[in-house]
Amino acid sequence: MGKMFFNILATFAEFEADLIRLRTREEMAVARAKGKLRGKQPKLSIKQQKELCRMHSCGTYSISDLAELFSVSRPTVYRTLARQLGAKSAHRLRRAEAP
Repeated sequence: MGKMFFNILATFAEFEADLIRLRTREEMAVARAKGKLRGKQPKLSIKQQKELCRMHSCGTYSISDLAELFSVSRPTVYRTLARQLGAKSAHRLRRAEAP
C-alpha cells in the first residue's frame, strides 16, 4: 500500500514539474517575441569598449590599469579586447603580457 501511494505522489510531482517547464518555455517565447529576453547585460557600453581598446592600443595602460580605471575585472578587459580586436589578437596579448 505504501509503495503505491509514493508512486502516485511521484507521478503527480513529475506531472507538476512538466507543467512548470511548459509554462516557463511559453513565457520565455512570449518575452523573446516582445524583445524582453536579452540575457546578461555587458559590463561596459559600446562607447566604453571602444575607449578601452583605444587606450590599450596606445600602449600607456596595462590590463590591470584598464580594469581598475573602468571598475571591471581583468578577465572582462581581456574579453572586451578579444571581441573588439578578434580572438587571435587577444590571445597574443595574453601571451605577450605573461611574465
